[in-house]
Amino acid sequence: MADTGLTHFDASGKAHMVDVSDKPVTARQAVAEGHITMTPDTLSRVAEGRADKGDVLGVARLAGIMGAKKTSELIPLCHPLPVTKVTLDLLVDPALPGVRATATVKTSGQTGVEMEALTAVSTALLTVYDMVKAVQKDMEIGGIRLLAKDGGKSGSYRAE
Repeated sequence: MADTGLTHFDASGKAHMVDVSDKPVTARQAVAEGHITMTPDTLSRVAEGRADKGDVLGVARLAGIMGAKKTSELIPLCHPLPVTKVTLDLLVDPALPGVRATATVKTSGQTGVEMEALTAVSTALLTVYDMVKAVQKDMEIGGIRLLAKDGGKSGSYRAE
């Protein structure tokens, strides 16, 4: 089979976990973003703390941090990593209207934390949805993407 550059497949095309044992331990960081859109009324409930389930943004922030730490349990070929820092910023944005999430994840390890940052954003936004779905079921989650990464063999990346 030709080399496709897809590291999670072996020479015969079967999925496998990448061997990172020979890679050096380096400082790594990744930043991801996403958003959830909702009606202005739903957003005001979130912003003003009037959701029946409580502090939507506070709970979503904790859920995102937990999601980053559990990434290897959710994504089959991800390595378990010693996550050393997770920050999750949730911004109420009336222009959407909705909430924007940005996660930054750090580690010192043999592989990057892009999946952890993406999982943090996804988990936080799903938690926002869960906490206000009784008020609005047609909210949309989108725009989840990697903004930046640093460290490792492939170096730095910045989204356009």
